Amino acid sequence: MGIKGLTSLLADEAPSCIKQMDIKALFGRKVAIDASMSLYQFLIAVRQSDGQQMMSDTGEVTSHLLGFFYRTLRMIDYGIKPMYVFDGKPPDLKKEVVGGCHLHKLFKRFGKREEAREEEEEKKDIADNQLLDQLARRQVRPTREHNLEVQKLLTLMGIPWVVAPSEAEAQCAELARAGKVYGAGSEDMDTLTFGAPILLKNLTASEQKKLPVTEVSLPKALEELNMPMEQFVDLCLLLGCDYLDPVRGIGPKKALKLIQEFGSLDRVMEHLHQLEQDKEQKKKPQESKQEKLKTEDASDDSDKDKEVVAAPKKRAGGIQVPEFWPYEEARELFFHPDVQTGTELELKWEPPKTEEVVQFLCADKGFRFVLQRLRSEDRVRRGCEKLAKAVGQKQQGRLDGFFTVQPRSDAPSKRKSAGAAKGQPKKASRT
Repeated sequence: MGIKGLTSLLADEAPSCIKQMDIKALFGRKVAIDASMSLYQFLIAVRQSDGQQMMSDTGEVTSHLLGFFYRTLRMIDYGIKPMYVFDGKPPDLKKEVVGGCHLHKLFKRFGKREEAREEEEEKKDIADNQLLDQLARRQVRPTREHNLEVQKLLTLMGIPWVVAPSEAEAQCAELARAGKVYGAGSEDMDTLTFGAPILLKNLTASEQKKLPVTEVSLPKALEELNMPMEQFVDLCLLLGCDYLDPVRGIGPKKALKLIQEFGSLDRVMEHLHQLEQDKEQKKKPQESKQEKLKTEDASDDSDKDKEVVAAPKKRAGGIQVPEFWPYEEARELFFHPDVQTGTELELKWEPPKTEEVVQFLCADKGFRFVLQRLRSEDRVRRGCEKLAKAVGQKQQGRLDGFFTVQPRSDAPSKRKSAGAAKGQPKKASRT
C-alpha cells in the first residue's frame, strides 16, 4: 500500500524533489532493491504470449526466476550494481491490524481470490484470453519456495542479498542512510518514511514499457515542504500507511494543512477529538427536541393526521478517525524499525558460477522449455559473461563525483506556479 496520496502531494507541493531520468543516469550507482516487491511484480508481469505464467516442462512456475535474471542483467548492462533485500518477520502491529479491525479486508481479499478461481473455471469455455489473464493475475501469491529459489539464483549469479529482520523497505533505507548504496529501489513510498534519502521507482520495470526511472529525494521534499522529518512521518501516518487506515474525510491537502497548522499528529488528534466533542454537544439539544415532539405526537390519539417529525438523517460526510488507530506505535516503527545496522553489512559482488547457473535454470527449472527451444543455455552463459565482466572491471567514477551541480536560482518552487506561468505572454527580446 505504501503511503496513500503521498506521490501526488509531493508532485504538487514539492515538485523539485521528484525527477524522471533514463536508467543510464544511474551508471556507477549501487542500489538496494526491495526483493519482495520485485518478486510479486515478476510473478504478475512476466508472462507467455498467451498470458499464462512462465512454466517449466514439469509445470513449475518460473516467471520470478526469469524476471530476476534478466532484469538484473539489464541493470548490470547500464553499469548499476544491484543488491536485494527480502522481507523478514512482519511487525507485531501489522499482524494486529490484520487480526483486528482489518480482518474483514483479509476475508474480502480471500473471497476475491476464491471468486476469481470460480470465474476462471466458468469462463474456460469462452474464448476471452484477456478476461482469463485478468482472473489469473488476481490469484498470484508469492510463496516461501519462490523466495528460496530467487535467493539461490542470486547467490549463483554473485549478486548480494539479505533477509531483513522485518520490513525490506526499512532495511533498504538503512543501507542508503549508511552510504552502502546510493538509493532504495521500491514502488512503496513508505521507503521515504523509513528515512531513505533517495527512492528509485520503476527500476525493475519491463524495458518494453519504456518507463523512466523516477527518483524522489527526501532532503529536497523536507526542504520544500518546510518541515522536519518528525512532521513528515506524522504527515504520512495521517495519510494512511500499512499500519494505519487513512482518516476518513482527510485527503492529502488537508493532512498537510493540519500538520503545518498544529505541528504534530498528537496536536492534530487533540483538535479532532475536540471537534468530535463539540459535535456531540450540539447533537444533544436537537435530539431532546425531537424526542419531545415524538412523545407529544404519541399522546395525542385524537389527531390521527398529525405529521410525525422524523429525526434528521446522519450525514455520511465529516472526519472520522478509525476505531483502531494506534498511531504512536506506527510512528515508533518508522523511527526505530527492526533493521540490521548498515555498517555491519558487507556487500560483495562476486563472479557468477556460470555452470551452476546453467544447471539451475536450464536443467533444474527447465528454461530450455520456457524459451521454446531457443539456445537457452547460450543465452544464460552470455548473461553470466556480462556479470563476470561487470565484477572484474574497475568501477568507473561518475562526473558528479568531481563537479558540484549548482541549482538554478530562477527555478519555480512549486509545480502549480510553473503551470500558471505558461499562459503569460513572452517578453520582447532586446536587440
